Amino acid sequence: MEDTKSLKSVFAQAEERRLALEGAFEVTDPSYRDVLSNAIDEYTECLELISQLRMFSPNESLEDLSTTDLPYLLVHYHLAELIQKVPTTSPIGRKTVLEKARHCFERFLYIIDSYSLLEPQYSKMLEVYSEEPSSFSTTPSSDPAVRRNAKIANFKAEQALKQKLAYLRRNPSYGDPDEGDGLGGDEEIVRHVHLANLGLCIHMAFQSLESLNREAEILAQAPTPLLPQATTVEDDERRRREDLRHEGYSDRLDRPFKRLQSFNGPLLSKEGKPIQPFTIVGTRQDLAKQVFRPGHNLPTMSIDEYLDEERRRGGIIEGGGEASGRQPEPDEDNIEKADAETMKARAWDEYVEANPKGSGNTLNRG
Repeated sequence: MEDTKSLKSVFAQAEERRLALEGAFEVTDPSYRDVLSNAIDEYTECLELISQLRMFSPNESLEDLSTTDLPYLLVHYHLAELIQKVPTTSPIGRKTVLEKARHCFERFLYIIDSYSLLEPQYSKMLEVYSEEPSSFSTTPSSDPAVRRNAKIANFKAEQALKQKLAYLRRNPSYGDPDEGDGLGGDEEIVRHVHLANLGLCIHMAFQSLESLNREAEILAQAPTPLLPQATTVEDDERRRREDLRHEGYSDRLDRPFKRLQSFNGPLLSKEGKPIQPFTIVGTRQDLAKQVFRPGHNLPTMSIDEYLDEERRRGGIIEGGGEASGRQPEPDEDNIEKADAETMKARAWDEYVEANPKGSGNTLNRG
């Protein structure tokens, strides 16, 4: 009686953690991993207690199981669901997680099958899975239309099972008949609820096995990382630091305090390596000339000289724009230029009089 009570308390605590993971917790929550690990440990402890109590036997039938023992048939199923949520950092680690989850799903289905709880369609699925576990699929056809219809049928079946379970749980007679408050529910209704929950979990288990196979196919195509041993990395790092120390290398940007006190001493070591910073200059006179001078570059020519130089090089474009269309005003004092323009105008008038418009069209008239 004490062991049974212990199993009940451990199972209740595991269920509480599992529901907390499904509801309030997020994957990025710092306490998510701790709650997940504790829930897995508690379900594993439930399996050990069930094995010690010899609660399930292949020689029993469903009628031999009490209503209070039915929820313990789901321990393997819940454990498989939680194991799938374990975070990993490499494809190899994820493969290990998938294998553990697959084993728990298989144990759940085989125990359920031993009590003849599988419907004909699920019993046939289990036979197909037992023959080829790695290639199992709830929709074996490769036709996209058939696979789509099968997925729709699976979704409708899942919704129907959930609605049936919700309807049974809303029944006022539903409750735990072992509660000591005198308000225990009808055992038959409670048994129907547990069986409906088992039917839903059976359906979801086959869906999960198919998802595991699809994920395993993707992981099989991932390249295997070549991870070096930790000791090799540590040895290489230690060896590199020793070499730099022997060479006198330092990653400090500021000089040590002893070097700031004085720059006296040799510039180069015996091996020819610089000991302290120095600047190579041509002569002392060049260094002295750079002392008393402005800190900026002074101009070497005036603005007018610069514009003249640019005009000589063709860098300044003159003319064009509105200024090019303006006629220069005549210079009244320049008599020679005025006479030349007058003679040019007279010559043009004489040419127009001697050659009237159309006089040249003598052969090809109108």
